[in-house]
Amino acid sequence: MSRVGAVGRDAERGVPRAERPLIRAAGGVVWRQGAGGGPDAEVEVLLVHRPRYDDWSLPKGKLESGEKHKAAALREVLEETGLRCELGPKLAQVGYDTALGPKRVKWWAMTPLDPDATPEADDPDEVSEVRWVRFAEAWTMLSYGTEREVLAAFADRVLDIAD
Repeated sequence: MSRVGAVGRDAERGVPRAERPLIRAAGGVVWRQGAGGGPDAEVEVLLVHRPRYDDWSLPKGKLESGEKHKAAALREVLEETGLRCELGPKLAQVGYDTALGPKRVKWWAMTPLDPDATPEADDPDEVSEVRWVRFAEAWTMLSYGTEREVLAAFADRVLDIAD
């Protein structure tokens, strides 16, 4: 997990980085067997495009006041993808610095309750596109190395593929 440096100040806030509160977040690797189903079908994962950052990421978001990580993960996935999901195994916890302070995200594997449902975000200003992609393609599409680490944990724990 990334450590927050004790030096440096946010120019807008004037608050030392080490004094900023931890941002708690949760998300999911939503997955399904690809077209045709069956054991030979390729695994697909759901990625979201965020226009604000012009990036591709796994669905995730901040916890609301008093909310538990699992509930937040399911809520954020629903908001960003339109899919109700079932939680699978916990995959990873990653941490990194943001402009607002340190962030810690807990991740779970998830499967949609209806794998044939069409994914669609609630707020197109937050998520402009939701796309099923082949697992191998997700590696190249994801914008952040920390999320590729989460995919590696998914491959190991759910797909039983060691790197």
